[in-house]
Amino acid sequence: MNQLCFARVFGWVFAALVCGILLPAALGAETYEKSTHMVPMRDGVRLATDVFVPKADEAKAFPVVLARTPYNKNGSGKGLADMVRDKGYAVVVQDMRGRFASEGDDHVVFHNDGWAKHRDGEDTFHWLAQQPWCNGNVGTWGGSALGIVQNMQAPVAPDSLKAQCVIVASSDLYQQTIYQGGAFRKSLVEGWLKLAGFSPANLERMLEHPGYDDFWAETNAEPMAPKVRAPAIYHGGWYDIHAQGTINSFVTIHNQGGGNAKGNCRLIMGAWAHGPLSGLKYPANEKPPKEADPVRFFDYWVRGIDNGVKDDKPVHYYVMGDPETEGAPGNFWRTADNWPPPAEAANYYLHADGTLSAEPPQGDEKRTFKYDPADPVPTVGGQNLLLPKGPMDQRSVESRGDVLVFSTEPLEKPIEVTGRILARLYVESDRPDTDFTVKLTDVYPDGRSMLVTDGILRCRYRESFERETPMKPGKVYEITVDLWSTSLIFNQGHRIRIAVSSSNHPRFDANPNTGKRSHFSETKEVATNTVWMSKERPSHVVLPVYAREGDRDAEKP
Repeated sequence: MNQLCFARVFGWVFAALVCGILLPAALGAETYEKSTHMVPMRDGVRLATDVFVPKADEAKAFPVVLARTPYNKNGSGKGLADMVRDKGYAVVVQDMRGRFASEGDDHVVFHNDGWAKHRDGEDTFHWLAQQPWCNGNVGTWGGSALGIVQNMQAPVAPDSLKAQCVIVASSDLYQQTIYQGGAFRKSLVEGWLKLAGFSPANLERMLEHPGYDDFWAETNAEPMAPKVRAPAIYHGGWYDIHAQGTINSFVTIHNQGGGNAKGNCRLIMGAWAHGPLSGLKYPANEKPPKEADPVRFFDYWVRGIDNGVKDDKPVHYYVMGDPETEGAPGNFWRTADNWPPPAEAANYYLHADGTLSAEPPQGDEKRTFKYDPADPVPTVGGQNLLLPKGPMDQRSVESRGDVLVFSTEPLEKPIEVTGRILARLYVESDRPDTDFTVKLTDVYPDGRSMLVTDGILRCRYRESFERETPMKPGKVYEITVDLWSTSLIFNQGHRIRIAVSSSNHPRFDANPNTGKRSHFSETKEVATNTVWMSKERPSHVVLPVYAREGDRDAEKP
């Protein structure tokens, strides 16, 4: 699939994902005067830029909505113009460096858009300020790669940036997009780069940096939060590939940002993925509230219209539940003043007999399995881009001998889990490096084990993602596996399940267990991996059980 074809396909998927739930329908008649410019960057490279100025008021200066894209400005400019038609905005859409009609090289993607050597976003803002049709006030818009670009350019943007709408985007490229828990996000990264027609140099450079270093620091927007002065509305989904990045962007900018950013950001988290969900289907009220409307947000911050945005609750999130049982709790929107909402950390312990309970183990037990990288556990659902995604049934992989399964008894009362989920495991391996994966599932009365969220840790990064530390055979290590965040009510009669293994392929690359990087290891070794569940080594998962005073819809048993 060539670059142009992928751009069209991505445009269709992105329209279904974002435009259908967040934006008004396209509005038909052409009301803009379009022009194309080659905008010079500080190193002389010129970026192709389409400008849409309202026809009826060509002599006026307007606030601007800006989108910078790797997916071809020709495919998104008209739709963005339709979004704000008759709202008093000019629209600017730009091909990123090395993409489509723009000059330069596209590698390394996103490194050209922030605060490093090239600052294409900042240079574009300065160009806009010099145009007679721009009144000096700019809002930025876009999702996925277009959202990552916004996160990159915001810390160095001039005061003309007044607001952002960042949809399904990471805040830390290393931790949330390219690698997760130190494991390479194989299907997402390789598939995206290939199908979008990026230079092969992108993948080469990413694989050269498997740990967090200065290369990745250039794409980590979180430490730059105090430099961001424009508020943003962040849209994300519980099954989206950038779910945690969306949350982290809100938390860092809303609480640590400068200027108008601090205290004025918005978080919208729905029951969505990066495309259509597979598995469970949530009811119609999953569509977001009016507070999610980006035009309304821009009207306040970019145009200065007093429309009530300042009084909106900062957080709107969808609490998922059993969508198939009438009267089951969940499947509604809730507001909060910040993230995360109040919760009590509840430890659920793994037991050697396969049970999961609030009671810690008292004996000295463990379970061992063999992980063969030549036969990894296949990916079934989850936070994927090109693979089937969402809350899919895990029974086909839970039956494998290299997957350890732990389940509660059927719940006597519903339990709501809202917030970040961590698994603390005591593990050992006979190899110098291996992975441990953890899945949280909602087991329905009919036996279906529906994925809620999952995580992975590459053990050589157990102490730090900045350095590799080999494992020693026979030594037990305490590790933490990050399962990111969710909001779900486990219904009465359901079970909470944890599944532990060492692979989830091709969502993540299969660790060869040799201590070498998977792309550069010529051999693969079978690992004998052990999870301890004893009084001294109590492996457990930490669930944030919602704890708002007076709420009795779901409570800890």
